[in-house]
Amino acid sequence: MKFVTDSISKIELDKLESELNHPSTNRLLNEYVKLNYRIDSKMKIYDTEKSKRLLLAKMRNDNKGPRKLKINRYLKYAALIVLSMTLGYLVKEFSFSEKIEPQFSPNENFITLEREDGNIQVISEEGTTQVFDKKGNVVGSQVGNQLVYKHSNDSEESLPVYNTLNVPYGKQFELKLEDGSVAYLNSGSSLKYPVNFQKGMERKIFLSGEAFLDVAKDKNRAFIVHASGLNVKVYGTRFNISAYPEDKIKEVVLVEGSVGMYATTNELQSGKETLLTPGTKGKYDNLIGDISKETVVTSIYTSWVQGVLVFRNMSFEDILKKLERHYDIEIVNQNSLLSSETFNASFEDMPIEKILDYFKSQYDIDYVIENDIVIVK
Repeated sequence: MKFVTDSISKIELDKLESELNHPSTNRLLNEYVKLNYRIDSKMKIYDTEKSKRLLLAKMRNDNKGPRKLKINRYLKYAALIVLSMTLGYLVKEFSFSEKIEPQFSPNENFITLEREDGNIQVISEEGTTQVFDKKGNVVGSQVGNQLVYKHSNDSEESLPVYNTLNVPYGKQFELKLEDGSVAYLNSGSSLKYPVNFQKGMERKIFLSGEAFLDVAKDKNRAFIVHASGLNVKVYGTRFNISAYPEDKIKEVVLVEGSVGMYATTNELQSGKETLLTPGTKGKYDNLIGDISKETVVTSIYTSWVQGVLVFRNMSFEDILKKLERHYDIEIVNQNSLLSSETFNASFEDMPIEKILDYFKSQYDIDYVIENDIVIVK
């Protein structure tokens, strides 16, 4: 133990070094290390103190032998204690640390409500709050993951007063408008809407991102969604609209009712409106301003409302975009050959690591996590 307390003499140190190189000591060390490693690896720790206690107990048992042998054994076990403590450090720092999988640090992103006067209110999903107009009247209330506005037969304002709900990456939120229409906002989306819809006027909202809309029927007031150059006109229907500013293609998937898609007011007035029927997806190309449509299975595009991610014939590049938004992470794809590859997969609510492991096991797509960034190799 003099080595540990730094009180060992030069002669004793030479003897210790000699014992370390002795074949019998090496054999004993190997046996001890194997046994102790197996025990401690099960516990996910390396217990240096326990190792010393085991060795000392072994030394006491061996003290029953002749005095000459005792001296050699003390040297032998002193060497083992030194190596055991060193081994404990190395095992802890290298062997076990390699088995610890990287974890993502949660980002402190908040849902916010921005009023027309510029005031910003933070929405806590675990709490409750009320929304006031500029006169101090309660116009809405929030409980958990839902914000509900009070119905008003007539608005006293000559012009609509708009609020904007911002939902960051990694979160989703439900909003019930004054007319009874419900908007489910997906991650990375914002919706600008009037506190009260005007009597006899079209019900207009402005979307950036993705939302599933269940629009209250009103034959006298059309419901208009303005979304990154695309406009959707309805009277009462249920549909999904994906219109993230960075996406080249904007999509509208109709579940129930009917909708009309158009790029500008002139197109609507000239009869160039593209009508969708249930089970149809409309695609708007930003670059060329073209609208096309096709028959689809609508549940594929609306499953996110129930917390399920569904990818069908989707490019790997688009899958990574959706994962970034859903989990609020950054993904760097270093394998350009994968970008245009298409995949089919479905995932219920689970950690992002599970999804990445799926692609690794099924398609041999390797990845690493560095500083909360996923790097696809």
